[in-house]
Amino acid sequence: MKKVEYSFYRLEVWKLGMNLVNEIYSLTKKFPSEEKFCLTAQIRRAATSIPLNIAEGSIKRTKKDFASFVRIALGSLMETMTCIEIALNQKYIDQSEYEKIQPLIQELYFKLIALDKFLTGKSSNQ
Repeated sequence: MKKVEYSFYRLEVWKLGMNLVNEIYSLTKKFPSEEKFCLTAQIRRAATSIPLNIAEGSIKRTKKDFASFVRIALGSLMETMTCIEIALNQKYIDQSEYEKIQPLIQELYFKLIALDKFLTGKSSNQ
C-alpha cells in the first residue's frame, strides 16, 4: 500500500519537531526509573505535542486557525525546554547533551515564530 503524502510532511517545522521528539526519547531513556511517570512522561508529552499540533493545524481551513495551533506548538516547545532545564539541574543530562539539543530547539523556536507571523500577516517590525 502506497504511503499518503500529507501536506504537513513537507513543513520544515514539522520535520524539526519530529527530530526533537527523537532526541527527547533518546535522552529520557537514561532518566532514573522513579521519573518514569513524572519528568520523563512530561517532557515526552510536551515534545510530541509540537509536531502533533503542527500536523493538526495544517489541516485547518484558515490561516488564523493554523496559527493558533502553531502557538500551541510553541508553548509545548517552551515546556520541553523547561523540562530540559530541570533535567540538567537534576543531573539527568550533562552539559554536553544540553548543548547538543539547544541548536535544534532554537531553530525550531525561530521557525515557529516565523510561521506564526506568516500565517497572521504580521511583519517583524510590528
